[in-house]
Amino acid sequence: MSEGSRGGSLAFGQVVIGPPGSGKTTYCHAMREFLGRLGRSVAVVNLDPANEALPWPCALDIAELVTLPDVMDSLGLGPNGGLIYCMEYLEANADWLRDKLRGLAGHYVLFDCPGQVELYTHHESLKNVFGQLAKWNFRLAAVHLVDSHYCTDPGKFISVLCTSLSTMLHVELPHVNVLSKMDLIEQYGKLAFNLDYYTEVLDLSYLVDHLASDPFFRNFRRLNEKLVEVIEDYSLVSFVPLNVQDKQSMRQVMQAVDKANGYSFGDQEHRSLEALMSAAVGADFHFSSTLAVQEKYVQSQDKAVEEEVMDL
Repeated sequence: MSEGSRGGSLAFGQVVIGPPGSGKTTYCHAMREFLGRLGRSVAVVNLDPANEALPWPCALDIAELVTLPDVMDSLGLGPNGGLIYCMEYLEANADWLRDKLRGLAGHYVLFDCPGQVELYTHHESLKNVFGQLAKWNFRLAAVHLVDSHYCTDPGKFISVLCTSLSTMLHVELPHVNVLSKMDLIEQYGKLAFNLDYYTEVLDLSYLVDHLASDPFFRNFRRLNEKLVEVIEDYSLVSFVPLNVQDKQSMRQVMQAVDKANGYSFGDQEHRSLEALMSAAVGADFHFSSTLAVQEKYVQSQDKAVEEEVMDL
């Protein structure tokens, strides 16, 4: 994986990004286990210097190079400034990362990244690190995790859409946006619309109208309309629902990512025509996966109502 050597063997992987608490480390562990059962050699690389006590083992840890507590103590920086410094330090020491990754040749790599949103929307260092990985013949897709509970709050969901769009434009990688923790979504309240409205990001004017029913947001209707116009003009953001405890849900996310980074069309595994076609499906695939999750969600809601009636 020498720099600029395009003739070498390709390496595939995912950079797992998203805000704190969205489930990035849990996703990496679950995806490693899932892909491992399919026969892939998978390695997890921790690029989060704030991840002091990793719950699961990883093949490579940025703590060998720099840690957030050390930076904060030695330079007197806060958590946000410390994370930015750590990413700048990683970028400046890209040779260290390249040398370490050579030991993972032949592996499908999951990069567990920090949770500071600014690193993916404004700052350049992590973006440049991803660019270096591309020069080392890594074919990556960005998996952007967003907690599904934001769907229950229209104002927060618009914010999530803006953040996701900004991240897609800044990171400049094939992108798969994922609504994580779908198994917990019913705990946060009833959705104003069907789940496919949120995953496919359908006509957002309905969301603005729903916000206008709130006296607080009514004063910001014009602002919300303009934000929605920007999101719809780009027409880039959509989501894949995920429950890491559901094998079918994990498979659907895997197929979306394999299509994004090109793994589906490589020669690392035997590919049947059926497997290639399932990875190449676009909107129909996402709709079917969302429909299955919606059915589970509705069944959960109906069951809760039935239990309440029985208690009465």
